[in-house]
Amino acid sequence: MIAPVSTLPSIVDRFHPEQVAFLAELVKVPSDNPPGDCRPHAEAAARLLEALGFTVERHPVPEEVVRANGMISATNLIVRHRFGPGPTVALNAHGDVVPPGEGWTADPYGAEIRDGVMYGRGVAVSKSDFATYAFALKALIESQAPLAGTVELHLTYDEEIGGLVGPGWLLDQKLTKPDYVLSAGFSYNIVVAHNGCLHLEIRVEGKSAHAARPDTGVDALEAATKLLASLYELRESYKANRSNVPGIEHPTLVVGLIAGGINTNVVPDVVTLRIDRRMIPEEIPETVERDLVAQIAAVAARLPGVTVRTQRILLARPLQPQPGHERLVSLIQRHARTVLGEDIPANGVPLYTDARLYSAAGIPTVLYGAGPRSLLEANGHRADEKLVLEDLRKATKVVALTLADLLA
Repeated sequence: MIAPVSTLPSIVDRFHPEQVAFLAELVKVPSDNPPGDCRPHAEAAARLLEALGFTVERHPVPEEVVRANGMISATNLIVRHRFGPGPTVALNAHGDVVPPGEGWTADPYGAEIRDGVMYGRGVAVSKSDFATYAFALKALIESQAPLAGTVELHLTYDEEIGGLVGPGWLLDQKLTKPDYVLSAGFSYNIVVAHNGCLHLEIRVEGKSAHAARPDTGVDALEAATKLLASLYELRESYKANRSNVPGIEHPTLVVGLIAGGINTNVVPDVVTLRIDRRMIPEEIPETVERDLVAQIAAVAARLPGVTVRTQRILLARPLQPQPGHERLVSLIQRHARTVLGEDIPANGVPLYTDARLYSAAGIPTVLYGAGPRSLLEANGHRADEKLVLEDLRKATKVVALTLADLLA
């Protein structure tokens, strides 16, 4: 029998047109989160996977769990292929996407191809890796290589809001227990660590009054501006806290949403702020939250007549390498050197992803998949999100060869 290293790349090449068509169909079905009505996309993906010959498990997440996490519907998909006794390797990608926004030169759901580049929301983050992982597994099966172990595809739908409805729920329900995990990433680097994230909502409560007599009220917006000034000053101080992880610099803070007021001629009685606080891997999430809430409370204490309340919306822990991830890194790097013709780094990124949930369960986990060298190159979360289709082909070869070694 010919060795998998010799046959897998040519098998991936043979299936590449079908892979591109598969990805296009995924891009054409909206799965914006918010609002998070993702069951229709999961059903479409399941049908496409079944057409490839896979058996697809559909795992609808209970409505109360979905609603509690700010979504409308979610169905997680698992494909399991057992080659024989041995380790289980899970490949996880998410199908939910951020809304398209403005500024597109292509239909966000059109999967238009120009000069070998596909455009569309989610084409890089991370519907591409539905295709990468599915066709890497298809190539392994087609090769008839004597492998030992199981490959699972975990296709989930809530990465954009934290992952607890997706991988978190699959792990909690004991629907999977992999030995290794590859999570959606890019072709030219391996992510071994990433930031954590804290989302807080701050509610600033004052007292409404007629705009002709503002002295009879307590202006919640005026109070919020003082709080904002304090938060931006705190943000500047974060720059001195440098991470030791290559690719990650320092903590960040963004006030991403502000809402409030009643009407133009009314003193605002309530203003709410949503804060995104990114944590470097060295930080302890509980300490970060405690210190930030304390800072907010200290400012609130200096605002007469104002009540300030904070509520945690999300706490996503940083991805920290687990023992055993080194094997994943070395195999991916070795095969990337052959397929891409260059050495690719293993580093950190200032994002947060579903990968952290597998790692927190003690599973060696890294991020690797189809895409360019950075999220910015892919226009991830921006207009004209794109994927070079040759990178999809190459990443699929690297993943297939890596799986073959893990299951050899």
